[in-house]
Amino acid sequence: MNHFFKVKSLDQVFELVSEFDPLETETLDLEDTLARVLAQDIRAFEDMPGFRRATMDGYAVAAQSTFGASEATPAWLEVVGTIAMGQIPDMAISTGQAVRIATGGMLPQGADAVVMIEHTEGVDDHSVEIYKSVAPLQHVIEPSEDFAKDEVVLEKGAVLTPQAMGLAAGLGYDSLEVFQVPRVGIISTGDEVIPVTKTPVPGKIRDINSYSLAALIQEAGALVTRYGIVEDDPVALKAVCEKALLETNMVMISGGSSVGTRDFTVEVLSGISKTDILVHGMSVSPGKPTILAKSGKLPVWGLPGQVVSAMVVVKIIVIPFLNRLQGLQAPRSLRRIPARLTRNLASAQGRRDYVRVALEQGEAGLTARPLLGKSGLIRTMVHADGLLEIGEHVEGLEKGRTVDIILI
Repeated sequence: MNHFFKVKSLDQVFELVSEFDPLETETLDLEDTLARVLAQDIRAFEDMPGFRRATMDGYAVAAQSTFGASEATPAWLEVVGTIAMGQIPDMAISTGQAVRIATGGMLPQGADAVVMIEHTEGVDDHSVEIYKSVAPLQHVIEPSEDFAKDEVVLEKGAVLTPQAMGLAAGLGYDSLEVFQVPRVGIISTGDEVIPVTKTPVPGKIRDINSYSLAALIQEAGALVTRYGIVEDDPVALKAVCEKALLETNMVMISGGSSVGTRDFTVEVLSGISKTDILVHGMSVSPGKPTILAKSGKLPVWGLPGQVVSAMVVVKIIVIPFLNRLQGLQAPRSLRRIPARLTRNLASAQGRRDYVRVALEQGEAGLTARPLLGKSGLIRTMVHADGLLEIGEHVEGLEKGRTVDIILI
């Protein structure tokens, strides 16, 4: 158990992310890439949109033809044609002329602005009055205004959102290379843990962790395989771990990470071929007795058995490692929101604390009310809206202070 006393700071733990490589890649049809991570740069093959384009219904004009126009003294312009959607104009205009155009239409040569239809009135089929002047390029998109030819518009490691997929389609990509989706194996341990379908007798508890942790992993965009409950038997645990390591890309063992006489996760992992213990003990609360091992190329986590500790560790620490496997350039940012603290909070120097808080909107603004309780009480997580992070070198926080809350 010597590893336990070599506690690492959270910053030291996060430095170990680079120990693990992103997964292999695959090529998918564009329509199947939502929420996947790009394994290639997306580059513009040509200017986008590629032509001078109207952004309003109205009249394409040379802007100088409208200078000084107002409702009192409108500009009179000759209408020399209409541009249909998708049509390449076969005419050019000069000062004093206009062409009818719809949103998205291609401006003819000589036009550099569009007058909105609301600011005009047709006199007859061949003339129009303009009641408001426009500046050059007003209500117009230039040929390379969205993206220029050869520009990298999305970099490898970006998440494909609906708008990113639309961009790829606009640039002519019908398929994309993306990173594979990680599969995470979850193992619950302990003689006291029973399936959720059974009624616990004194000394037993239902398996909460595999469900809450699986949901956190799925929320982060990965797949889950549950390996059930393993009793406090090192031979059985080793066999299940070895199976999980063959079938998944990351393994999480819930329970068995502290220094109790029956907690043997470190010994089991140390006995698995090509497995090294990188961390056993983190300067964080809750979650100090967390284990991180590397088995071959895969990360293996020994998580605390207490449900709150396990959930906080996964949310704050495990997910950035999962993001690395997903191929993200940087871990997904935790969403934070400012709020005023409703009471004084003490903390121990030398560790990073995560306090569950409820957010409440009042007349004076948003407040954060700490939900204090033991890490075995899931109630504090159920009622929490976020986590308050207190740094290693902070002795405590005073009531009324504005703090950043990590939303959960």
